Amino acid sequence: MNQSLKLTFSSMLTAISTVIMVLSGIIPVGTYAIPALAGIFTVPAVIELGSGWAMSVYAAVSVLSALLAGDKEAVLCYIALFGCYPVVKAQIEKKCGKMSGIILKFAFFNAVAVAGFYIAIYVLSVPKSSFSLFGIYLPWIFLLIGNVVFAVYDYAMSLIIMAYCKKFHHRISKWLQLH
Repeated sequence: MNQSLKLTFSSMLTAISTVIMVLSGIIPVGTYAIPALAGIFTVPAVIELGSGWAMSVYAAVSVLSALLAGDKEAVLCYIALFGCYPVVKAQIEKKCGKMSGIILKFAFFNAVAVAGFYIAIYVLSVPKSSFSLFGIYLPWIFLLIGNVVFAVYDYAMSLIIMAYCKKFHHRISKWLQLH
């Protein structure tokens, strides 16, 4: 496969993801769903072109989204987690066993979540008291719920990858080889 085809394919994926991210300014309730959806378009880049090209798609969407998307929190969710997760998932699943892979994926998610919390407090100066409601310290509850949602997201991502490989991989790889 020549470089211009790789660039064309990765550019198409970048454009689709960027358009989805721009929708975050139009659909404000999609702060988490929109970056998760945009991140799915990194999957074909990982499968067809490899992790290096997928990371370039992720980087381009990150920059374009930061410039064009209306919901900056959605952009941060894409940059911190959803955009790079297909590459992280592929690398972990390729190099690790099932149990150690699960542990590493959850470690990645929790590191991102905890880093986001500390960035909110120390960089954005969100007061710690704003994370309590009726004496209940909410970050622990959010982290627990986040882990459950992440498990569902990871499973859904696996199903999407299997469906892509079953329905599209053969056609797209054939198209990329023919041109």
